[in-house]
Amino acid sequence: MPEAIGAAILSGLPHGFLTRRGGVSSGIAAGLNVGLGSGDDGEAVMENRRRAARAVLPGARLVTVYQVHSPDAAIVDEPWSEDARPRADALVTRRRGLVLGIVTADCAPVLLADRAAGVVGAAHAGWKGARGGVIESAVAAMEALGARRDGIVAAIGPCIAQASYEVGQDFRERFGPGDQEFFAPGRAGHYQFDLEGFVARRLADAGVGGVERLGLDTYADEERFFSYRRATHRGEGNYGRQFSLIGLAA
Repeated sequence: MPEAIGAAILSGLPHGFLTRRGGVSSGIAAGLNVGLGSGDDGEAVMENRRRAARAVLPGARLVTVYQVHSPDAAIVDEPWSEDARPRADALVTRRRGLVLGIVTADCAPVLLADRAAGVVGAAHAGWKGARGGVIESAVAAMEALGARRDGIVAAIGPCIAQASYEVGQDFRERFGPGDQEFFAPGRAGHYQFDLEGFVARRLADAGVGGVERLGLDTYADEERFFSYRRATHRGEGNYGRQFSLIGLAA
């Protein structure tokens, strides 16, 4: 069975940050790999996706986007096929019987909900998307469906932790003076970037009512999570991806 990690702030809502456990893939993407672009066997990936969706909201229709590290959010009024996925990095809905999915492998997955309004969302927040405004776009899209900013709560799932995320001076210079708190000194000419903290600050600045940080490091915990950076450091040709899912029961 897939392992779905829940967030206390989203208790009572169908949701889960899936680990790599409980899937059918083998090789470097062994386990519950849900990445369509991972080079894995297509049938295995689709079976993993079905298992993940059933683990969170049995019988629901899975809806995802074609992720491109953008600031864009899509509103789901009607489910689309995998072939018709829009290019976006967040998706929101008020329609029941759907489960929204975001894939990650070090970037921060964010699940959002306004219980009173009956609106949920999911966002893929790597450094580029988070800096570009994907969090703000997701919140605005939820507002368009009737959510209130102060009624939205959000959970930040497993992502690369500051201790595992070394960056250079050129990376640091992409950020503004107000973001320097997220860069800890590292080895000469390098820093350790706090992606989770940066995303949490963007959520708070967007005016959401509450934020929970799970504090789980994808890079360090190979048994539970896939990691793009870990695979890159090892010279592996590809890597698996994990799902983060949220929905509204029919």
